Amino acid sequence: METPTQDDSLYEHHAFTADSGQTPLRVDKYLMNRIENATRNKIQLAAKEGSVHVNDVAVKSNYKVKGGDKVRVLFAHPPYENLLVGEDIPLDIVFEDDALVVVNKPSGMVVHPGHGNYTGTMLNALLYHFESLPKNTNNRPGLVHRIDKDTSGLLVVAKTEEAMTHLAKQFFDKTSERTYLALVWGDVLDDKGTVEGHIGRDPKNRLLMTVFPDGSQGKEAITHFEVVERFGYNTLLRCQLETGRTHQIRAHLKHLGHTLFNDARYGGDKILKGTTFTKYKQFVDNCFKVLPRQALHAQTLGFVHPTTAEKMSFEAKLPQDMQTAIEKWRHYAKHRLD
Repeated sequence: METPTQDDSLYEHHAFTADSGQTPLRVDKYLMNRIENATRNKIQLAAKEGSVHVNDVAVKSNYKVKGGDKVRVLFAHPPYENLLVGEDIPLDIVFEDDALVVVNKPSGMVVHPGHGNYTGTMLNALLYHFESLPKNTNNRPGLVHRIDKDTSGLLVVAKTEEAMTHLAKQFFDKTSERTYLALVWGDVLDDKGTVEGHIGRDPKNRLLMTVFPDGSQGKEAITHFEVVERFGYNTLLRCQLETGRTHQIRAHLKHLGHTLFNDARYGGDKILKGTTFTKYKQFVDNCFKVLPRQALHAQTLGFVHPTTAEKMSFEAKLPQDMQTAIEKWRHYAKHRLD
């Protein structure tokens, strides 16, 4: 039975308004498609505890969300932004001065706290190592940009308000320089090229980003790429970002027909190219085990220093997991008989 909300002491963690054309959908499924890292079990437990509300009424997980419904998730504790604390987590600091710090983030580390990742993030580590950091427009201390949890590589963090403003403007004006190494499925025919297409949330799955070539939805996104090495069934690319949208490289390369190797969210954790031979399947599975994440590494980062105006450039070598997978494909391409 639905009960009126008594939420004077509760804190809102998520809020959504269903589109007018929303087909009736269970609220647990609806939220699972909109809250990153949320599992259906966690949502069902939250609903059982009275934390899921629709139109200011607590509902069960089988409630059908309809167009115009206001869906909220409330808990007794404040959102993670209010609970940010420093944690003694090692950081791979590539460069540091009074204005900024450049960090080489390992794969598997979340950049900032979010649903299901309240601790152990890079931001928790930064708050431990640095007494005070300026907050960005999303109230996240020091962060100028971010990369996905399972992407490795370089990030610049601002240590002063001046640096935050200056660096953020460079990213907004597209004057910063960022290149990534990406191992993708398939033989990319063109030696170099550009993918242009607005990127926005997938209407069917809000955890995915998709490309809208006609520009009807999403935001402008431009990715340049060039082939570094070919392995027949896979290709190593260097990608340069002109814009910085969420999952930009992952969505653009999938749209191009070359999904990132082992990118589970976008379908790259299946054999997309190659033979049906059992030995080949075993080889690919072995590569998946060696590289248990999407094959994407933020290799270089360039920007103008906010106080000295010096042009700065940094490079992070490939982490061992991605390097080993590439070596395996290189060896396979050289010796394959099919």
